Amino acid sequence: MSSILNINIGVLGHVDSGKTSLAKALSTTASTACFDKNPQSKERGITIDLGFSSFQVDMPERLKSETNCSTLQFTLVDCPGHASLIRTIIGGSQIIDMFILVLDVTKGMQTQTAECLVIGEITCNKMIVVLNKSDLLPVEKKQATIEKMTKKMKATLQNTVFKNAEVVAVSANPGGQETDSPKPHGLQSLVDCLCNNAYVPERSESLPFVFSVDHCFGIKGQGTVMTGTVLQGVVKINDVVEIPAIKETRKVKSMQMFRRPVEKAAQGDRLGICVTQFDPKLLERGLVSVPNFIPTIYAAVVSLNKIRFFHGSIKTKSKYHMSIGHETVLGKVTLFKGSQPFDLKNEFEYVEEIESEEKESELAGPSYFALIEFEKSVTAIPDSLVIASKLDMDIHTSTCRLAFWGKLILNLEDKSYSTNELPKLKIYKNKSKRGIVERSPNNSSVIVKNMFKKETNLQLFANMRVKLSSGEDGVIESGFGQSGKVKINIPGGLLEKTLEILAAKKESTSSTKPVEVILNFKKYIYDSSKKMIQK
Repeated sequence: MSSILNINIGVLGHVDSGKTSLAKALSTTASTACFDKNPQSKERGITIDLGFSSFQVDMPERLKSETNCSTLQFTLVDCPGHASLIRTIIGGSQIIDMFILVLDVTKGMQTQTAECLVIGEITCNKMIVVLNKSDLLPVEKKQATIEKMTKKMKATLQNTVFKNAEVVAVSANPGGQETDSPKPHGLQSLVDCLCNNAYVPERSESLPFVFSVDHCFGIKGQGTVMTGTVLQGVVKINDVVEIPAIKETRKVKSMQMFRRPVEKAAQGDRLGICVTQFDPKLLERGLVSVPNFIPTIYAAVVSLNKIRFFHGSIKTKSKYHMSIGHETVLGKVTLFKGSQPFDLKNEFEYVEEIESEEKESELAGPSYFALIEFEKSVTAIPDSLVIASKLDMDIHTSTCRLAFWGKLILNLEDKSYSTNELPKLKIYKNKSKRGIVERSPNNSSVIVKNMFKKETNLQLFANMRVKLSSGEDGVIESGFGQSGKVKINIPGGLLEKTLEILAAKKESTSSTKPVEVILNFKKYIYDSSKKMIQK
């Protein structure tokens, strides 16, 4: 198998744009999970799960110097297009090297087409646009319509990483399923386009083995087969692997790649792993790895990149659907900002909300981060991609539900993370209190009212620095009386103009604004002692 280079191609697009028909028309070999084998898929007429199939071509001349492989294999990852299945698309997108965005040429860009474009832009930087169902266009308008749609798509892609993407018109399933229907056309142009855009993906055999499982089923007399894609590292027959979600290990009994037995598989390979004495019901989708590598996490910090098509604001304490690999769980976010790279030694400023109208240019400067507290634990490899969505939004609106994305940069693996781990995260809120100078007993002190409530423990604020609106610096000395007033010492003495204002106020002969006193400090939101900090 070393003579074959495998490239994973995601096939994404809006529901009923013909993705499965396209994958079927291109493919010569199908996996155990392909072409809508799921009974519900056949019943509903849509793909509800990931499908896998492949075809091979001779290695393009331009790639021969980069690899010792003679054959190039394209593995097609057919992703569902229905809005309610976006989490399955996100799971599938994280194993692809490039992708095909399929459009129904008679309808153009649709809501899920745009969401798939966003997912593709986050996960890879190579794309081909396929205008499918070209056979449905009137013959006299066919070429003009294709040219118009091609021009429109290229304009749409101008501000994305896919601005140079090629556009190919095909008809994957002309005439539907009728036996005498015409053959698909435009496929050779698409295959040529794939070959022109193919590249040798960066693969590493030195990293710990991780396998993304998308289907799991039993075979009588043999064992349980887990099909999926090798995300990193290498696996061989007789290796011991772990299913981290249930903390169980099994020995690899046998392996196949598209029905051919293999002894070894590496990053990027599409694979079936057979193990014994394992109930397939325990693992529908998820990760398999070398033992003790993938942690179970209860919360995490991610870098935050706002998705420009999301029109809502992103708010602290809001809940989002967090997709990590094939898992999607609800998570509550706390927003904050600070300098990159993220370091627990640094301090970070609490952020209440990132407004929907904030442009990317306005988000320049301090980097945004999000603490995500998951409603149930998840297993995730280091640096995993996280996509946050609002999947409870109405799927019939033309609104992008994908809010932000980021990479895991801090995993919190302690179930009691809120008390044991969060205090190490120095996120602060800026606080401010204001009062008014009531009078001045002498030239170096003032009595201030309206800064604190009567029941406030004023001892907590002793020796904190304040600033007068007239320019002087002061220090809180003590409480004054029982009504929440405080005495403030002015080390440099009050300015002459301040004394004049206070004297005029005393005589009630001035309309001048009163002298304000401002106390600025900050609090760390996860500090149980609620200590107030001044620099």
